[in-house]
Amino acid sequence: MTARFRLLAFAVCATAALAGCKSKGDIVVEEGIGITALRTVCPAVGVPDYTGDVTLFNGEQRTASAMALTAAITNVKVACNDTGAEVYSVATFDVVARRYNTQAPATVTLPYFSTVVRGDKAIESKRIGTVTLNFAAGQERAQASAQAGAYINRAEATLSKEIRDRITKRRKSGEADAAVDPLTDPEVKAALTRASFEMLVGFQLTRDQLAYNVTR
Repeated sequence: MTARFRLLAFAVCATAALAGCKSKGDIVVEEGIGITALRTVCPAVGVPDYTGDVTLFNGEQRTASAMALTAAITNVKVACNDTGAEVYSVATFDVVARRYNTQAPATVTLPYFSTVVRGDKAIESKRIGTVTLNFAAGQERAQASAQAGAYINRAEATLSKEIRDRITKRRKSGEADAAVDPLTDPEVKAALTRASFEMLVGFQLTRDQLAYNVTR
């Protein structure tokens, strides 16, 4: 992937998706210069690059023959309750794993993280959880479910009336600002950044595990 992470729920939806994600209280700009944007106080949810899978090895070698287990995060689903002063978002996901020695039963516990990021860089919180996979004797594959939740302050994720008015202001042809995208205004961009939250989930990797994912 070239993007920083895979988004699974969008704070700003594309034009084609408006019919499926519009809800009461969203900002929708459909006039002026043809801008169409939708925003919600619910955080976007994604899996950061290189953290969606993990490989365990037998010994120090990092070769295919030394692999003990591979696992991946999949089937991520998001639910968000934005009715109160504290917005609560929950991401549920499955972990699917394959082991390479199936002779005996085995139990493998993998750590994962969930973190809330504000404005693309400020980490608001981070929590570590674990997911346990159980393999019966002779069983090559196993699957388990896990979840991560986060609270977002509704006021902090809400744009001020002044900024909302700038975005939703109707612009008529011929006016000085008719051809200016309000979302390019530095103050508007800064306000959107401050009010934007993401909840990211992934495996809690060691440095070696992360380096393996990056370079393989």
